[in-house]
Amino acid sequence: MTVDGTAYRYQVYVPLDWTSHQKWPVILFLHGAGERGDDGLPQTQVGLGAAIRLHRDRYPAVVVMPQCRRDGWWADPKMEAQALTALQRTMKEFHGDPDRVYLTGLSMGGYGSWALAAKYPHKWAAIVAICGGIRMPPDAGEPWAPEPEGVNSYGDTAKKIGSTLPIWVFHGSADPSVPVQESRRMVEELKAIGSAVKYTEYDGVKHNSWDKAYAEPELPKWLLAQHR
Repeated sequence: MTVDGTAYRYQVYVPLDWTSHQKWPVILFLHGAGERGDDGLPQTQVGLGAAIRLHRDRYPAVVVMPQCRRDGWWADPKMEAQALTALQRTMKEFHGDPDRVYLTGLSMGGYGSWALAAKYPHKWAAIVAICGGIRMPPDAGEPWAPEPEGVNSYGDTAKKIGSTLPIWVFHGSADPSVPVQESRRMVEELKAIGSAVKYTEYDGVKHNSWDKAYAEPELPKWLLAQHR
């Protein structure tokens, strides 16, 4: 696809029993920083794509997998635009159900999931954020700076998302890349405004909590049961 004069490659998973005679749930998957590039391939190898290869019967949905550029971030306007364009094209081409559009991502894609959920809370039927966060971690060896007095970026994000959007958050307790406090804070803030957010924390698991999360048999059942 071409967005604002730039060509991007993206991948779409289509179930074997797909037919144009019905509407289909569509999942937008945002990969992590390690899968960035422009060849359109690595984002299919990690996370949701890998889980589907193992248990494709658990995901009777169309899945769209855009790829963020190497110097980009999902919250960047250009990367956001190409992800949403890929979703829009996939919805049209594969008969997506607008009331069953889901958002999920891991690591950098977890950050992107929070960002897109806050910006477009009424677009999604549910979101699954895995080892993501709101504030960027400091550089290696640097201390974690507290937020300025009077600033609560977690609470502000929660208010933008609202209390009615179904959310399931996953994180490893020993994550050295994105501190588990990022997910804990978001869950606290969401619960404070009345959200029924679900939270799964894997004891002793480091950054790769996505393999365990996407392998949870209940996750796709829960996700695909949600309607906007």
